[in-house]
Amino acid sequence: MSERASGAASPGLTGTISIGEVLQLLKREYPDVTISKIRFLEAEGLIAPERTASGYRRFSQGDVERLRSVLSMQRDQYLPLKVIREALDSDEAAAAATAPVSAVGSGMRPEDFRPGAGRVRMTRGELAEAAGLDEAYLGQLEGIGVLWASPAGHYDEDALAITQVISRLSAFGIEPRHLRSFRVVTDRETGVIEQMATPFSQPRDRDGRARQQETVRELASLFVQLHAALLRADLIRGGRA
Repeated sequence: MSERASGAASPGLTGTISIGEVLQLLKREYPDVTISKIRFLEAEGLIAPERTASGYRRFSQGDVERLRSVLSMQRDQYLPLKVIREALDSDEAAAAATAPVSAVGSGMRPEDFRPGAGRVRMTRGELAEAAGLDEAYLGQLEGIGVLWASPAGHYDEDALAITQVISRLSAFGIEPRHLRSFRVVTDRETGVIEQMATPFSQPRDRDGRARQQETVRELASLFVQLHAALLRADLIRGGRA
């Protein structure tokens, strides 16, 4: 009997479903998914369904949700499997699976400016593949200061978010030379934010550093929201939106 047809569950696997039933659940949302792909993702360590005594795969609700997360991150974020596995295995797996990596927009909150959990650690080749850009293009981005690697030569979740946005911009003809102004504006605004936040940190105040960091996050969030509001207003006022 093929695994597709088998529906029998062994003791202890109550509430699980077969690989064929998983396929039926996911096929409408992910038309490209196949049994072979599900098996491949298991072989790559992305999912780990239980097995019956006869060797048939049995999927729990958690297995199905994890598989759905993998397929979603592949389709929507174009992430390599290694990065997806690391993201799902991290403490922030739920957030990484349900939200886009890049959260740039008027809805950005102060907590979005907290340091990342380091769940992404990519080589330049992996970053190029994930963003859909070639490595030479990444080199140009580094040259103008809008992309950078860690001292160890790896790229984190911020680098991934930046390059994914730039990749989408490139589809409209935006080139690295057009992005220099973003670096200039960012440097200027970073200086203003740091200047405004300095008074909130007192040398003898144990909580001063934390208060200063919260102020920086709040200011950064407001700056992003102001940018979005001004851009929207200008485009609407000019009849271009």
